[in-house]
Amino acid sequence: MPNQSTEADLIEASAALRKLQEYTRKTGEERGFSSETAQDSFMLLIEELGEVAKAMRPLHGVKVASDSTVSELSHELADVQLLLLSLANKLNIDLTDAVIQKEKKNRTRTWS
Repeated sequence: MPNQSTEADLIEASAALRKLQEYTRKTGEERGFSSETAQDSFMLLIEELGEVAKAMRPLHGVKVASDSTVSELSHELADVQLLLLSLANKLNIDLTDAVIQKEKKNRTRTWS
């Protein structure tokens, strides 16, 4: 049986998420995005998810217009993460605590 992650592992890993969420808050203020609403952040997040889908199309043989630029997938995924953190900040949600609580619930589930 493989090594199973423990709650201590999750809490340790989540410390980085807390720092990244705080970094996102600070850089958002520095770059002049503090006046954006949660709705603004949500719309930008959805837009970036579309860019992830577009960047994945050629990886799976889906045609793309020849004049279309396909951004680097890793950058698009980073944008999604940063915008998710920004949205959490706008909603005053500590994603670290949310992830820990959700994972506690997930550990009680049976996965088939």
